[in-house]
Parts: sequence; C-alpha cells; structure tokens
Amino acid sequence: MNANIQALLSHLLGAAKTQELATLMHISPNFRMWEEGKVSRAELAQALNMALFAGILERVSTGKAYTVDVAARGAKVCFDHGALRTVRWFGLGDLPPGEAAITRVLKPLGFRLNGVFPLDRLNMTGRSYAQIDDPENISQFFVSELHPERFSKGFQEAVTRVLGESKDPLTPAAISLLNELERDGSLPVEQAQSLLPVLVACFERQHATPSMADYELLLKESAEMAWIATEGNAFNHATDRVEDVFALAEEQKQLGRPMKPAVEVSGSGRIKQTAFKADPVLRQFVGDNGDIIEREVPGSFYEFITRDVMKEGASIKLDLGFDAGNAQGIFKMTANA
Repeated sequence: MNANIQALLSHLLGAAKTQELATLMHISPNFRMWEEGKVSRAELAQALNMALFAGILERVSTGKAYTVDVAARGAKVCFDHGALRTVRWFGLGDLPPGEAAITRVLKPLGFRLNGVFPLDRLNMTGRSYAQIDDPENISQFFVSELHPERFSKGFQEAVTRVLGESKDPLTPAAISLLNELERDGSLPVEQAQSLLPVLVACFERQHATPSMADYELLLKESAEMAWIATEGNAFNHATDRVEDVFALAEEQKQLGRPMKPAVEVSGSGRIKQTAFKADPVLRQFVGDNGDIIEREVPGSFYEFITRDVMKEGASIKLDLGFDAGNAQGIFKMTANA
C-alpha cells in the first residue's frame, strides 16, 4: 500500500484493520507513487473514504458478509461512492445548514461538484462530488439535502427540536489545516494524521437523542428525515462498482440476502443500481416521561452499481453520473427495512 495512506489509516484504525482494508478494497494504481512525509489531498481523500467504508462494514452485517465473500474468491471491492443525508435548515446549533457541513470538508480534499439531482418525490436535492485528481478510482460522495420548508409547520418545528442543538465536530485547528490543504494541495504526514479523525467525525450524528414523539411526527411525513433523526450525517450507504449488477442481484437473492426486488436503470441506460435492504439497528429515544426507550429502526445499507462507458468528444470514458430516478428508488431501502 501507499506508505502515506498506510500511515494515516494505521494511526486511525491500527495496523491490523488497515491491512484488512487493503485486502478488501481496490486502491488506485496512481497511488503506487508517493512523496515521503507529505500527504497529497488525493491520499487524504482515499484514506477518508477507506475509513468511512470500514464504518459501513461495522454497521451493516449484510455488507460485511458480501465483502468477505468477495475477498474469499481473491477479488476486491471497487468503492464507487458513499451517500449521506443532510438538512438544509437554519438554526442547527453550531452546524452549518445542509450540505455545507460536508462540502467544507470535501472541497479541500479535491472534490468538485459533478451533478445536481432533484429528488422531488422525497422533497430533497442530491449532489455528487468527484475527486478531480483521480475521479474514476477515488470514491465519489453523493450528498443529499432535505428541505423542511416543503413540509408542514409541525414537521418543521420537530426538525428544529431534533437538530437545534447540533455540535460542530470541526475544531479551529482542523479548519486551519483544511485551509492549508486547499491552498497547498498537501499536508505534512503528522498534521494529516491529526486531521483525519476529525474529518471522520463529520460523518456521524451531531445531535442529541431525539424524542419518540418527534421521531413519530417526522416519520409520518418523511422516512428520510426520520432516518436522519437517528443516524445523522453517517454514511447512508456504500456502493461496490461491479461488472454485472443483474447477475449479482440474482446471486445474492439465491444466498437469501435481503436484496431490492428490482434493479434501477438510469434514463441513459448506462447506470444500473440495486442494493440490500437496510440492516435494522436499535436506537434510543426519549419518552414522554423522560425515560430512555429503545426501538428497532432502519440503519445503513450496501449498494451495487454497474457503470457503462460513454463517448465524450473523441474520448471514451466511464459514465460517473447519477440518475434522480435511480436515487429515489434506492433511498426506499431505508424506508422499507
């Protein structure tokens, strides 16, 4: 493995977990060259993606089982993209509204807007971000924003109660390092090691335990907002890029895994997606009398995508786009768990 990526992940996860990830995941051949002691923005982006993928494997047992199967036959997962949800609502405590809480991290790492996707059936907007130094090999981010103003007044008030005391995980030191990274394109390895855990913390829940009453109110109007109430900005799903998603779907159904009934196909026909249904998780809520209640709710899930090539001018390249219809179909995995 690239020595800089290894240094970052070993510092965060330990040597054994880092070696396991290297065994499980495809790593771009462009990382075979590195500058000792100086971490590029692409290397830090790759380390962040691998750390977040490790988190999915810890939370999603179906995804972990599938990934172990892939490794057992001598193959590796090609991490295509991770998806997360935000809320474009002002008054979220210390946290910036909507995707701004995430893009302030992504842009210094070299990620740039790659597409905008209206998710009108969900009252959301999705945006994809690709890493410009190696867009086909470094996993993209699909960041969605929910728009509470499109819902009822009671729903909006519940959003404010649930998210109103959100904490900002980015420290002043981390913000300073991100500014240097955006300016210079790299950081000394020791500073990158101190920054990575703070970046990972941005992809977690930043608000306190929601009340059961507010959760029920949100769930009536938006399964997606109810999911955010329990999971926050955690990865909603991680995606393996595979050669034939149709064949994979049938294979996983035969194994008895909870697969989405149908494959989603984009309007262009070039992007095909399916997924496991979300793994159920136990989450805590505050009851009417102040007691803590546990309830099983949808957690995160594992997705699969096949991307075909497209012609762009005189060149042939992989279609790295997304499709609003596909995304809205995939989002149902957390509603139906």
